[in-house]
Amino acid sequence: MHKSLYETLRIAMQPTSLAMLFLGFSAGLPYILIFSTLSLWLTRAGVNVSDITMLYWVGLLFATKFAWAPLVDQVKLPILFKLLGRRRSWMMLSQTGILASLAGMGLQNPQNGLFAFACCAIVLAFCAATQDIVIDAYRIESAPKDDQGILAATYMGGYRTAMLLCRWGAPVLATVFNPYTTSCSGNESTCEQVYHLAAWQQTYCTMAAFALVGIITCLLIKEPQHVAPLKSYASIAVFFSRAVVQPFSEFFKRFGRQSALLLGIIAIYRISDIVMGVIANPFYVEMGFSDVEIANITGAFGMATTLLGAALGGFLVSRFGITLILFIGAILASATNVLFAVLAESGHNIMGLAMVIVADNLSAGIATAAFIAFLSSLTNIAFSATQYALFSSLMGLLPKTVAGYSGALVEQWGYTTFFVFTALLGIPTLALLFFYLKKQPNIEKRYNLSQNQH
Repeated sequence: MHKSLYETLRIAMQPTSLAMLFLGFSAGLPYILIFSTLSLWLTRAGVNVSDITMLYWVGLLFATKFAWAPLVDQVKLPILFKLLGRRRSWMMLSQTGILASLAGMGLQNPQNGLFAFACCAIVLAFCAATQDIVIDAYRIESAPKDDQGILAATYMGGYRTAMLLCRWGAPVLATVFNPYTTSCSGNESTCEQVYHLAAWQQTYCTMAAFALVGIITCLLIKEPQHVAPLKSYASIAVFFSRAVVQPFSEFFKRFGRQSALLLGIIAIYRISDIVMGVIANPFYVEMGFSDVEIANITGAFGMATTLLGAALGGFLVSRFGITLILFIGAILASATNVLFAVLAESGHNIMGLAMVIVADNLSAGIATAAFIAFLSSLTNIAFSATQYALFSSLMGLLPKTVAGYSGALVEQWGYTTFFVFTALLGIPTLALLFFYLKKQPNIEKRYNLSQNQH
C-alpha cells in the first residue's frame, strides 16, 4: 500500500520508529569505528595501506553472522533472559561487549602492537555483528511489511548520525586532544599533521562512552509483540534441524528457482560502495586533506546529506515500492564512484570533495533504505533473526573479501583507475536487478512476499 506524506510522518513518530533511531545509532557506532575512523588512525600512525585494508577483513564477521544467528534466536541467556526478555537480553550482552572492546582499543598502540589492536577489533566486530542480528530481528518483529521502509529510514537516520559522530567528531577530538596538531619547516606549504598516540587513544575511549546510548535504549524499550515462540529441543540434533536447517530450507522452499536470483542480488548489491569505501580515508590523506577538513566535509556536511538520502529513500519506498527504488539506488551508488576518480585527478580541492561527498552520501542513503526494506520483505517472521542474518551476511561476504585487496589494487593501479573499477563493479548488480524487475510481479504473486506481515 502506497502511503501519503502525512501517513509516513505519523508512522515515523511512533515509539517503535523512534526506538529504531537510537538502535540505529548503536549499530552505526562500532561499524564506523572499526572501519572508516580506524583507517584514519592507522594511516596517521604510519601503517601501510595494504595492512590497513587487510585489517578490513575483520568485517568478515559481519558476513558470517548467520553462523551464530540461530543461537541468538533460540538460546536463553542466564539471568538476562528473565530480566529483559529474549531480544533485549542479547542486545544488552552485545552492547556491553561493544563498550568494553572500544575501550580496549583505546588502550592499544597500533605502531608496536598491531596484533593486540587487531584482536580488540575482532572482538568489537563480533559484538557489533551480534547486535545487528538482534536489532534486525527486533525491527522485523515490531512492524508489518508495509511499515518496514519507514523503520528502515529511521534506523538509517540513527546509523548515519553515529557515522557523523565518528567521521566528524573522532578526527576533531583527535585534533583537540593533540597539543601539537601540525609541524612546519619554515613555511606553511611544508606543514604536516603530527601524529599523537594519546590523542587517538583518548578519542576511542571517549567514543566507547557513546555505546551507552544503545544500553539505555535497550533498558527503555519493550520486547516486540510478534516474536516467534521459543521452541524446546530434545537434543542438539533436533536444535540444529529446527533452528539452523529450517530457516534456510524454508527460504529455498518458498522461492524455489528464484532463490538464486534473489541471493545473487543480495550478494553483490553493495559491492561497488563497500570496495570503494575502505580506501576513502587513506585517499583523503593522500590528497593532502587534514583531519579537520576530512571531518568537516565527510562528517557534518556529508552526513547531513546521507540523513536526507535515508529519509528520501524511506519515503520513496513507501510511495513507489521497494524494487524500483532499489534499482535507482544501485545506479546512483555505482555512478558516484566515478566522481571520486575525477577528484583523484583534480587533487586537493575542498569544493570538489564537498560535491563528491554530497552526491555519494545522498545516493547511499537512498540505496541503503531501499535495500534494508528489500531484505525485510524476504524474511519470514517465524525465522526473523536467522534469515535476516543470512541475507545481511551474504550482503557483505563478497564485497568485504574483495575490499581487503583494495590497498594492493591502489598501489598497483593508482586511485583513478581503482575508482573507475569500483564503478564498473556495479554493472552485474544492475543486470540482475533488471532481470528481477521483469520477474518481480510474478515472484511476489507466486511466492507471497507479504507473508511476513503480522
